[in-house]
Amino acid sequence: MGETERPEPAAGSLDALFDGYRRFRENAWPELQRRFERLAKGQSPKVMVVGCSDSRVDPQQILDAAPGELFVLRNVAALVPPYAPDQRHHGASAAIEFAVRVLKVKRIVVLAHAGCGGVNALFNGAPPEAQDFVAGWMDIAARARAHVDPALQGEERQSAAEEACVDVTVENLMTFPWLAERVNAGDLEITGMHFGVANGCLRCRDERGFWADAPGQ
Repeated sequence: MGETERPEPAAGSLDALFDGYRRFRENAWPELQRRFERLAKGQSPKVMVVGCSDSRVDPQQILDAAPGELFVLRNVAALVPPYAPDQRHHGASAAIEFAVRVLKVKRIVVLAHAGCGGVNALFNGAPPEAQDFVAGWMDIAARARAHVDPALQGEERQSAAEEACVDVTVENLMTFPWLAERVNAGDLEITGMHFGVANGCLRCRDERGFWADAPGQ
């Protein structure tokens, strides 16, 4: 009698996570081991990505980056608040400070995506279950509302809103004095991007704030 097959673990269970780790060790680790051994001595990424926490949008996968190549900050709607050094807890600003002042990255990518629930909450109101933190967090991008044509509808309106939120984050990044100093010196660049979840297309924001399809599509 053959060995009884083990049932698939339930999604979200600890067993499912351990199964994923086993696949990583069996399939990916042999090829990546030497890279991780080098990375254990320190990191030196040249690019920081400010991305959304959305489970469908993995910056490393979308940009086909290897471990150690991207310093990634992910939060709801890929936002960064304005520079405000005080005694409050500033997770996003702390990540920006470390990337820019310690790691000295050469580029910051602000990566938005289609169907962003945070942006939808900004324009249409957060769900009742997300009033403690999400609603207040999205106020960071409140001025994006004024930059979206009210005549737009549906996906076109949503996409314009997502790009407007990128514009806000780029503007907020430039309120960090030591970041703006590096940008003005030509040592750091900021790039806005927008990923289409359904079609895989990437749009990019140039230094003038205009959006266009990324090369190679």
